[in-house]
Amino acid sequence: MKKSNFIIKIILLFFLLIFFNQSIQAKGDKKPRNYSLNGHLETLETVWIKDFKKKWLTMNTIKNRLDFRWYPTSFLTAHIGMRNIMNYGQMVGEYYPFFADYAIIDDGYLDLTRLIAKDTSFFIYSTFDRANLEFSKGNFEAKIGRQRINWGINLVWTPNDIFNTFNYFDFDYIERPGCDAIKIQYYTGMTSSAQLAYKINKENKVTFAGLYKFNRWNYDFQFLAGVMEDDIVLGTGWSGQIKGAGFNGEATYFLSKENFSDSTGVLVASAGINYTFKNSLYIHAAFLFNSAGTTCPASMGSILVKQTNISAKNYTRAKYSTFGEISYPITPLIKANLSGMFNPNDKSAYIGPSLDFSLTENIGFLLIGQIFIGDPGTEFGDYGKMFYMRLKWSF
Repeated sequence: MKKSNFIIKIILLFFLLIFFNQSIQAKGDKKPRNYSLNGHLETLETVWIKDFKKKWLTMNTIKNRLDFRWYPTSFLTAHIGMRNIMNYGQMVGEYYPFFADYAIIDDGYLDLTRLIAKDTSFFIYSTFDRANLEFSKGNFEAKIGRQRINWGINLVWTPNDIFNTFNYFDFDYIERPGCDAIKIQYYTGMTSSAQLAYKINKENKVTFAGLYKFNRWNYDFQFLAGVMEDDIVLGTGWSGQIKGAGFNGEATYFLSKENFSDSTGVLVASAGINYTFKNSLYIHAAFLFNSAGTTCPASMGSILVKQTNISAKNYTRAKYSTFGEISYPITPLIKANLSGMFNPNDKSAYIGPSLDFSLTENIGFLLIGQIFIGDPGTEFGDYGKMFYMRLKWSF
């Protein structure tokens, strides 16, 4: 009963905050507000087909996000981002009875994720993926708390993103995960800056590194060095254009701290190229190399692996991975997209078709498939087919 009352209070508070925010905007108050409240509310229907001849499993997710920013002074910003999620259906109750325990794992030094309610066919939880205070004065910036430190450049695989790597298959998490960290940044010029960042996770493992960015020959370059948990890391990346086509890439070398003198390191590198034609047709191709990867079947196990926060060192067990994408706005309000991955060694593949409809200025409807193809034990051969339907309201 207490949990039910708590859920009701959270829902009421959510709608009161939205009403309060919208009403102030409608009044057109002459006094500038020193805060903002944004977010979204959505329903996501999932159908998982492991085998077309066997039982299909379904799950529905109701998800709400609140992003609150407060600007108490001209140089201070407080940011709190909260996700409230309810999952229910066959995938929760029949196939993954431990789904709730898996979902509420918080990798941060502070455990900011809580299970609100759970039964045999549903669970509800809340998590804070942003909770930080930022100081900005002149060329200097400092941020402390749960935040996203984005050092990646590539659009699919980002081996420079050593603090909080994002998962390409988690399409519904556009804000990306955060980490408990301290970051300072100093702009040394119009197109150059230096950063230092320190992160600690729930296992008290530390990631500490520095990054320097600059521009030469109409290209943005960056170099990083530091420690990512058990490895010493060195990395570099670039972004520019070749005859109108975007060209970017990054590479990071990981060397074990414990076996520094006699250990062979791991090199993870990615490169991509993209181009938009005059008729708005967009194409994108990318490649990933992992020196520690295998040329044998590269399965990672359960489908839940595809939903987890992965590391810049282990996007995949494969030595080589390729990616392709094409998208086109059928109308100004309808966008079609087709993406895919292919493991050239074990011959498994991923295909991701989608249709994105803009129903109103702040309401969208999405149909997307994640079709994994391959023999058992291959990189994509054990996951089956996932189909999603999402209705989302952003405010």
